Amino acid sequence: MSLNQAPTPTENRRVALICAKGGLDECYPALILANAARASGIEASIFFTFWGLDVITESKVDHLHVNLVGNPNNPVPTLLSGLPGMENLAATLMLKKMEELDLPGTREMLKMLSDAGCKLYACELAMRMFGLTRDDLLPEVDAVLTAGDFYDVTVGAQIVFV
Repeated sequence: MSLNQAPTPTENRRVALICAKGGLDECYPALILANAARASGIEASIFFTFWGLDVITESKVDHLHVNLVGNPNNPVPTLLSGLPGMENLAATLMLKKMEELDLPGTREMLKMLSDAGCKLYACELAMRMFGLTRDDLLPEVDAVLTAGDFYDVTVGAQIVFV
């Protein structure tokens, strides 16, 4: 590119998202932002850490819930939010609405992201804390990295903590 030529909107653009929460309502912002980036030709990666590991853990990805307790925007009264089954009910309602909107489920969304070239990374320290191994993760996960490694592979990216 010459000095007189303006850069294209996606030239040299990279985004690195950090997903630290594993609730159904909490992980989708990172997944949607990564999907929008890839659809726009922007390099994207997601670093799943702490409870965000649930999103890429084989045994948990299909059973994410919606966190009601402590959520200030929760329309359900706090007293009711903590009752058994309320988080599952909220997740069921959210999944139904997502289906109506033709939004893919979590597992399918991760596959789509991987197929589109989005890099999916698991946090090595969080995995050790929760006793997880590489075998516990979805096959779409590109690597298990330390936080320092994540910074190394995302040099120049805008880093967004979601």
